[in-house]
Amino acid sequence: MKEKFPSTYNVGIPAVFFMLLLHVQLFARHKERVLNEPLSLNVLQDTVPQLLDSVFELNFKNIRTRSVPKPIEDIALYGNATIPQLLKGEAAGLYISEPTGEPGTPNYMFIRGISSPIFSNKDVYQNQPLVVLDGIPMISPHPFSYMIQSYDIDRIGPENNLLSNIDVDNIASIEVLKDMANIAIYGPIAANGVIKITSKKSASDNRRRISVNSFVGMASRPQVTTINGGYENRFRQQFYDLYTTNGRYNADDTYPVYLSDSLNPRYYGPSNWSDSYYNNGLNYGINARLSGGGKRSNFQFSLGTLQNSGIAEDTNFKKYNARFQLDLQPLKWLFFHTTINAARLDRNRNKNLRNRYAMLSYLPDLSAPLAPNKDAYDSYRLIHDKGFDNNFSNILEGNMALNVQFGSFKLKSSMSVDYNEGFRDLFYHSSLMERNNFASNYYGYSQRLIYDNVASYDLKMDNSNLFLEAGNVLQWDLHKYNYAYAYKGINDHIKINLLESDPNNGNFLNPTAFPRQLTYKFLDRTRHNLVSFFGRGTYNLMDKYSASLLLRYDGSSNAQPTNRWLFTPSIALGWDIKKEFLQDNNAYQSFKIRASAGRLGILNMYDNISQGPNYTAQIGYTGNVIVPAYNGIAALVRPYEDGWVGYNMPWAYTDQANVGLDIQLSKRNAYITLDAYIRDNKNQVLTIPAYAEYGYEYSLEAGMDVRNTGVELAFGGDIIAGLERNFRWHSGINVAANNNKLTALPGGLDEVVIQNRKLKVGERVDVFWVLENEGIYQTDSEVPEINGVKKNYNGITFKAGDPIWTDQNSDNRISSEDRLMHGNHIPKVTGSWQNDFYYKNFDLKVNLYFNLGRQILNQEMANRFDFINNENAKNVNSIKEITYWEKRGDYSKYPLYNPWSTVNAYQSSQDLFLENGSFMKLRQVSLGYNFSDLLGSQLGGGKFYGYLSANNLFTISNYSGRDPEIANSLGYDEGYNMIIPRTFLMGFKLNF
Repeated sequence: MKEKFPSTYNVGIPAVFFMLLLHVQLFARHKERVLNEPLSLNVLQDTVPQLLDSVFELNFKNIRTRSVPKPIEDIALYGNATIPQLLKGEAAGLYISEPTGEPGTPNYMFIRGISSPIFSNKDVYQNQPLVVLDGIPMISPHPFSYMIQSYDIDRIGPENNLLSNIDVDNIASIEVLKDMANIAIYGPIAANGVIKITSKKSASDNRRRISVNSFVGMASRPQVTTINGGYENRFRQQFYDLYTTNGRYNADDTYPVYLSDSLNPRYYGPSNWSDSYYNNGLNYGINARLSGGGKRSNFQFSLGTLQNSGIAEDTNFKKYNARFQLDLQPLKWLFFHTTINAARLDRNRNKNLRNRYAMLSYLPDLSAPLAPNKDAYDSYRLIHDKGFDNNFSNILEGNMALNVQFGSFKLKSSMSVDYNEGFRDLFYHSSLMERNNFASNYYGYSQRLIYDNVASYDLKMDNSNLFLEAGNVLQWDLHKYNYAYAYKGINDHIKINLLESDPNNGNFLNPTAFPRQLTYKFLDRTRHNLVSFFGRGTYNLMDKYSASLLLRYDGSSNAQPTNRWLFTPSIALGWDIKKEFLQDNNAYQSFKIRASAGRLGILNMYDNISQGPNYTAQIGYTGNVIVPAYNGIAALVRPYEDGWVGYNMPWAYTDQANVGLDIQLSKRNAYITLDAYIRDNKNQVLTIPAYAEYGYEYSLEAGMDVRNTGVELAFGGDIIAGLERNFRWHSGINVAANNNKLTALPGGLDEVVIQNRKLKVGERVDVFWVLENEGIYQTDSEVPEINGVKKNYNGITFKAGDPIWTDQNSDNRISSEDRLMHGNHIPKVTGSWQNDFYYKNFDLKVNLYFNLGRQILNQEMANRFDFINNENAKNVNSIKEITYWEKRGDYSKYPLYNPWSTVNAYQSSQDLFLENGSFMKLRQVSLGYNFSDLLGSQLGGGKFYGYLSANNLFTISNYSGRDPEIANSLGYDEGYNMIIPRTFLMGFKLNF
């Protein structure tokens, strides 16, 4: 907005001094409280009553930014609802994980690899980048509610993707910021990189503009092969023929009742359940935008709605958007800006049995799965629909900015707000759960308030320029939820009231709808305050050489009192080779070399280490993670399951260095961008097994270091630039290679085993830990024997039909010591290849997306072959969805081990189920036509563009499962999630 701040501004010194004094007074008065208490409006009202309505935008001057290569207009053709879906493959170094095709669910983003190992869903959040919308650092959903869940599957609450609140048609640009030259100014919240989104602004030409963008399409139902009890019986019969006599392996072995009667039409009849389960889904979207004004004032207002539908169980996701933006310049030296963005998100969730049972913390009798018969499945759906599952989220972001300037001096003050709240009301009918009905209510919210001031001075000299700025940022984050669930209500008609709504009623804490002893209530709150001071100087000499030095001092309330503050510097350098050596060479439009290095703090997401050893209001018992009280009375206990917390835990921080070059040629729109980087994340906290003698399972220890190194390359240009023939072919490729390595463990450890993973210094942190398969023992005599002792698995002697697992340490015994660290679930190489063809007013766009150098553990096939252990077992891996009656995978590639063997022959942690997960997808093909020339007079100089688009058309992969993208955060394909659908759209964009 430089054109709005002429260098001839004259503002009185008292006005600027007042703004500075106001900021100093606010912090000085409350510096003792600012790190330890949430923000109170009274604090602001006491000190700055005139600034309550002045909430401002962060608008930092970066030395260099990297934009998403593809124009945002092209990304909008996908029809997707979420920002991660839009950005998949669009920027080198940005990896998007989409673990399910169910619309509206969370997706995960990783910039330049993962900085810490992932053991559960809540660890994923520690690796997410910061998303900044119009200067507002958006708050991500806090994962602390995972702590009260028995299973790491669905998060309680609506679990909507909060990054779907942005209407893509309002976006002007998206930038992926990765190096210290760009992310350091955002502070510790940007340690994992930044996704910077800038919305479209109003034009200042005194014209009123109207824009309408809309599409309609469908998510296409997949073609599947269904099976019934007869197929499953033939699959199992081969194992019975090999390893049993008289159809029974031992006295306890009983053939499943649902498969024992071949005349039972429910299981052996037609397998037509897919007609009720799968569906074609309706997708649509419309956005209308009105803008106008002039140089002194302008506005923009937009409304929009969008629906993405799934291809199963009538799942869908709807969102409603509204945005308002106003810019005012009442005086030459005064500029005011405000933006408000609001969204409502609604999601129809899946009806998975596993997700339902996991959330209920209740596993019923699993001996009889859903039948593959359509009529039987429809009957189940009718009972399910007697209940309800209402999910919605409300999101509001807003900022106000007040800028004043005189001469080369500028002062910016801003305040930003991000608020989101989620609701989920749930009821399941008693017929679904052995005559036990279930109800739950969830309400939670997250809010972020940021107040900052930045003063800058731009000193221009003959051949150089010095830009100085200093600022302070105050940030308050608050997360809270209330959650209650109950079993065995008095009837199936009272579905909501877990607490008596009338506080004057004596039953307020003992509602009559549900028994008190079967009603569980949880509430939790966590807050975080961050105070930051920074100063930066940027020097430019002759427009050839540039240097920038940034110094930060950050204090976090989630850090321990002895280590609450952290000082971090960063530096960025630039050299314009074009102006230095190639001034007269017309072949190069630009040629620049850049480098940056620095340190940035890493925030601890949780407040559990901020005060050292602590107590918690939770009591655990077998089968449930925690209960909030003992017989209705709250209790304080040590966090035995969460882990011991000690003293003197330092800040974690990231050290990063980056070198790169940018070349733009004058001909054929050719370009090349190359980056090489090293990123060390140090002093991170790791939960390791410890202090069992004191009753603890884990200890939270600092000292884990993870290094990411990589290279990113983007290049492209016009393959054919035949303007005289009205035909052009532009092609561009972006590719990134990343490798992570564990460089240190707490306490100087060399390795540690956590859950079913091993971490070892010098190895990757996303590696699998598996046994190596060499075949099968055909007879008992093949089992090796040393000194009269046969080879065994943890003391269990191998027999005929057991797997031959490699004895890595040659001790004639298979144990965890023989497991190999093999493979990785984060791809080593990611990228995309975009081709755009233009002929007159036609354009054809083709986008290929690929992940290379990754493995997937096929948990679904492990469960299928491990049918003996899974039958009637009381765990979530034993739950059979209706999709159990679907032929998936290649059964012929797996040996026929003895499924009754106590060595657990088909356990998933072996390389038998570890597969190549690399793939290439034809992500999009779109055909468009610009009607503006044909309709020029009718449009009054406007533009009208129509298009057809097809997405996710096919996948090239050696993976034997359904879709190599469908893997959870640990790299496991469990078989429960929906595939990413194939979609077809038609739409138009109208501007006039």
